[in-house]
Amino acid sequence: MTPPSYSSASHWYREGRQACYVRTMKSPGGILDLLEIEGQSGDVSRPGVPDIVLYQDVHGGCRIRGDIGGGLFDVTTKKGGLALAAPDFATTTIADTRHRVRCLALPMAHWQSVLDDAADGRFSFEKSGIYGRIFGSSAIGSALRNLWALCDDEGAPSRLLAQAAGCEILAELSRLGGAPFRPASGGLAPWAERRCLELMRARLSDDISLDELAAEVQLSTFHFARMFKRTVGVPPRAYLTRLRLEKASDLLERTDLPVTEIAFEVGYSSNQVLARVFLKNRRISPSDYRRIVRDPLRADALQ
Repeated sequence: MTPPSYSSASHWYREGRQACYVRTMKSPGGILDLLEIEGQSGDVSRPGVPDIVLYQDVHGGCRIRGDIGGGLFDVTTKKGGLALAAPDFATTTIADTRHRVRCLALPMAHWQSVLDDAADGRFSFEKSGIYGRIFGSSAIGSALRNLWALCDDEGAPSRLLAQAAGCEILAELSRLGGAPFRPASGGLAPWAERRCLELMRARLSDDISLDELAAEVQLSTFHFARMFKRTVGVPPRAYLTRLRLEKASDLLERTDLPVTEIAFEVGYSSNQVLARVFLKNRRISPSDYRRIVRDPLRADALQ
């Protein structure tokens, strides 16, 4: 009997024999997938999937044996330790104890062109020696923490957030593998900066992607992200959050629209998401902000 094939890592973890161990799954669709798995001891092998899959041990202290694309290994993991599984490789992995891992799956169909462009087609994970070993990276650890924290605030990551995080993590994996991405040469031209910011304002309620912004100014996704940050001072996702908060604040001040409707107007899926973002960035809830700006006496009392 031919075993079933799986179109992605998330497909396997949704429907394969380890599906019951998946505790969290977040995905913007086709860009990256975030999963958290509470695994049992024993065989945790999986079939080959067309994704680069980055694993991070949440607690550490688990002995893992097998092969995830770089030859046989036998290690005891450390808290926050990382491992990279090769695409289209059927892993063979045995865990000696219960464990908790976070997975970041990057579909090669989406990311191969970014890798080719950023490294002039020179980089190959297969030749880098980074597959199948446990390693540490403060840059990747920080990127993953930020990605999960933002998902906790906003739900499934936006396409802009997912693509920016993927670029950042792949850049560091490439550096660790011995083929650093080419640095961005300068920032955006004034016309390109102006056009991008206009587009972001015009499509504030949309799930706009890094690809769309880059295409608007005829740049590759990877180099656009770096040039935008160099010019504007913050990544595109952070700037979009700033624009959304500015628009939400304006609507709270000038209109009687319900907070839920304002959330939809600025691109958030619910009033709860807007409230979390508002509290994180403004240290106040949207409703309290509206009351204060409309009641100067109360505002003075709180100062």
